[in-house]
Amino acid sequence: MDKNVVLDKSKEFAFRIIRLYQHLSEKSEYILSKQILRSGTSIGANLVESQYSISKKEFISKAQISLKETAETLYWLELLLKGEYIKDAEYKSMEKDCKEILFMLTAIIKSSKRNLKKFDA
Repeated sequence: MDKNVVLDKSKEFAFRIIRLYQHLSEKSEYILSKQILRSGTSIGANLVESQYSISKKEFISKAQISLKETAETLYWLELLLKGEYIKDAEYKSMEKDCKEILFMLTAIIKSSKRNLKKFDA
């Protein structure tokens, strides 16, 4: 089976998000922590679903949902930084990983859309 880099990265990122959630819960921060837990783990969950799509359009749709969840996760990370729940170094590290996934998903979606247009033509 081929290695799926974006899926692997999203899974590792989800583990980081889970650890962040645990850390925030220890600080009694429950609202933002639940939001970032949901969006940060949803990235990979939707990518796994996309692997079993019945059509190219469904694949693109699931990848776009992952992209939206990634963007949402960046938002929650920024709020956690501004609210001083995480340190700048933690933010930068997680932001870097999240943006890497964002860029990969963007490329996958663009490529898939181009291929879909070629197939439909």
